[in-house]
Amino acid sequence: MSKRAKTKDSCNTSSVTCATPSKRVRYVPFARGFKPRNENARNNAIGFGKASDIPKEFSSCSGTSSSSSVEFFKPIPQPTSQDDWLAQYDEDGQTYKQFLEENPWFSHRKVKYINQKFCSDGKTIQDKYPDGKVCIIQLGEFDQPINFSDLVDYASRFLCLPVEALPPLELEVKDGKVTLVDDPIKRGAMASRTGRSTGRIKKSELHSRYNAKTGHLQLRVDSVLSKLRMQIPANALCLIALTTLDLYGDASDLFVAGMAAGNQRVAVFSLRRYDPSLTFCKEYWYKLHPSSTPVSAQEKSRLLLQRSCKLVVHEISHLLGVDHCVFFDCCMNGSGHLMEDFRQPMHLCPVDLRKLHTLVGFDIRARYKSLLEFYRQHGLEEEEEWVQQRLEYLK
Repeated sequence: MSKRAKTKDSCNTSSVTCATPSKRVRYVPFARGFKPRNENARNNAIGFGKASDIPKEFSSCSGTSSSSSVEFFKPIPQPTSQDDWLAQYDEDGQTYKQFLEENPWFSHRKVKYINQKFCSDGKTIQDKYPDGKVCIIQLGEFDQPINFSDLVDYASRFLCLPVEALPPLELEVKDGKVTLVDDPIKRGAMASRTGRSTGRIKKSELHSRYNAKTGHLQLRVDSVLSKLRMQIPANALCLIALTTLDLYGDASDLFVAGMAAGNQRVAVFSLRRYDPSLTFCKEYWYKLHPSSTPVSAQEKSRLLLQRSCKLVVHEISHLLGVDHCVFFDCCMNGSGHLMEDFRQPMHLCPVDLRKLHTLVGFDIRARYKSLLEFYRQHGLEEEEEWVQQRLEYLK
């Protein structure tokens, strides 16, 4: 299941950041059956056996007991709300060894539905699928101060895979109805790559719900996923669509941030609820209000970028076979509500870094340097400082 595929907002999201509470934090129990992993279990999950055998690239701190050591990767925190992910779900977690055993991208047989060159004796995903790319597509107009190209850039730096932005899919929104406009001329080369170009504009209505009083509209995720399956190019390892329209799954949902169909290699996610200048009602899906906390344009742009980048790479990592993390505080943790999502870091823990490293085959230091450059360019100071410290340690 996707990190945000079935989560519902159960908290007021008007706060810009998760501030440290002035009063003592009241912890709540983990879900029945879940046990926090101890240090030995976390080290075993990385896949090297003894802690002394773990290379620096995958170590969780810069020392053992020295007062100057830096704890780069902290254990996953105790839930503080009944709506937190681990207060609701008992997840086994996926060790590095299990990742190797379960991941279809390592198979000597081509992954189902992929129609591209395949080298069965390849060791990495790029060896096996030399033409393969991660594809990201914009669904409708972006009415938020965020550049779609920045999300594509971050995904390529984070994953160290070719990431391609496809021509946007046009949406017509009128009188509470949403129509997908498939124009082969605008899509150009993409239309020919899917093998379904007819030369004529095709319009199809997407399922949605609309509240005339507030003017708020939501798209239903399954109707979007069915259309995305018709858009996936032959060279795509996976296709993820991003929209600033709100989404829902079932009639009882306040919202869903998105949904992935892993066996079809497609996913769709919304950035609407990542807007720090909005407050969302806990009871009614159609009620949105301006936040009572002023947010500058610069800070709004920064937070939207940070939250959206984390969402994109989390979901693509799922499509590449990386499950939720229960070992460390990590961007692959599950989240049960928005504030928990916002609190989680942007980096991968040692367990998931090793999974991605083995799947893709990148240079770890070069990857960190590339991410450092992105963080500096976009004013993500906390992330910049963390990566800088990590690089200093790896020297």
